[in-house]
Amino acid sequence: MKKFLDSNIKFKNQTVTERMQLFNYKNKELPLPTEIEISESGTCNRKCSFCPRSADGFEDIKEFISKDLVSKIANELSDLNYRGVIRFSGFVEPMLDKKIFDHIHTFKKFCPNSRIEIVTNGDPLNINRLKRLFESGLDKILISVYDGKEDVIKFQKMIDELKLRQDQYIVRDRSLPEDQDFGITLSNRAGIMENAKYQIPKTSSPLDNPCYIPSYTLFFDYLGDVLMCPHDWGKKIILGNLKEEKLLDIWFKDKSIKIRKILTNRNRNFSPCNVCDVDGTLMGEKNAQYFK
Repeated sequence: MKKFLDSNIKFKNQTVTERMQLFNYKNKELPLPTEIEISESGTCNRKCSFCPRSADGFEDIKEFISKDLVSKIANELSDLNYRGVIRFSGFVEPMLDKKIFDHIHTFKKFCPNSRIEIVTNGDPLNINRLKRLFESGLDKILISVYDGKEDVIKFQKMIDELKLRQDQYIVRDRSLPEDQDFGITLSNRAGIMENAKYQIPKTSSPLDNPCYIPSYTLFFDYLGDVLMCPHDWGKKIILGNLKEEKLLDIWFKDKSIKIRKILTNRNRNFSPCNVCDVDGTLMGEKNAQYFK
């Protein structure tokens, strides 16, 4: 039984609801993705025990998203007057990308009404880089601390020195003991955690509850592949590629809408959802009802 629930969940749920943006698609009002999550490289400097990267043979790929792809997506979102959340996170450490400041600036330039966030383990962070992130257009940083209270204090000092507002940052202590789930909302990452250092098994049968995640999140990686879900580390379902297709076309293609409808109606009888233990109902219910 999971003991830990991220305190940020309530805030994220409020954001997903408040920033929902409807679009007229084939004479029907449907929501755009409220969150766009970018896994903008193939690399991370850590192999946390509760992460799929801790598994033997997990490939670390030091490649990064191109500026051309970022510009393409930012232009497309600009045409939609996009006002949702754009988050650099995913399966990687985004601060390892030397062009991260440029990417943030590009999205903020073309999508001034959006909220730009970054999730980092803080290892590549210093006060100058933290300052530059916000100068580039960042709205919020989420720092996940894995080495203990001293690092929490270190980052808080940086934040205080820059006089960041409370709504501009979250410092999360991920160094808690195993019996407190390490301070993270653990999951089996759509069934891929069996080979990780901290093993979480696949479910023996599909969960009997809906999943709203694909109804409010558009997730893509540095290759431009749009995945059904940010938990699908195995890339079992790729909905399209942003280098070849428009974001809007991928979001509203028949395959994408069909998956949302199936999951909203409590059907997880397909891979990888049939072995996934993620609740999927913590936010996004309002979005999902449009696809029901």
